Amino acid sequence: MLTLSILSGLALAAFLAATPIPFQSEIAFVAAIAALPDHVWLLIIVASVANTAGSGVTYAMGRGARLFEPLLARWPRLRPDPAALAKADVWFARWGRWVLLVSWLPGGDLACALAGALRLRLDLFFLLVGIAKTSRYLVLALVATGLMG
Repeated sequence: MLTLSILSGLALAAFLAATPIPFQSEIAFVAAIAALPDHVWLLIIVASVANTAGSGVTYAMGRGARLFEPLLARWPRLRPDPAALAKADVWFARWGRWVLLVSWLPGGDLACALAGALRLRLDLFFLLVGIAKTSRYLVLALVATGLMG
């Protein structure tokens, strides 16, 4: 029962940390390792999947933001400049997707939202973000177990 509680708490922390809600999952992850040192791989998987799912929510928010463009026609100041959007599209198509490999860094939520707004293919988004998030938890687990062991 305690294991399920720890896994659930970790999943919630990792999920929230990947959304625009200001939250950090690293402390919860290290605490979970301290509580369940024999289940490090399970903790890495749970944290990675939940954190990647949270980034998916941020992607969806970015994608959904474009749905509001017709409403913004009434308020020209709030409407994004079409030329700037086209420029962002070109830049993101060339370089932006690779920024998702460091989406775990501060500002990574913005990259995930931008990927959604610019309609990056969902499979590519989840591949790159999944690699980034899993790599971060792997490194954090190595550091935490090295410090604890």
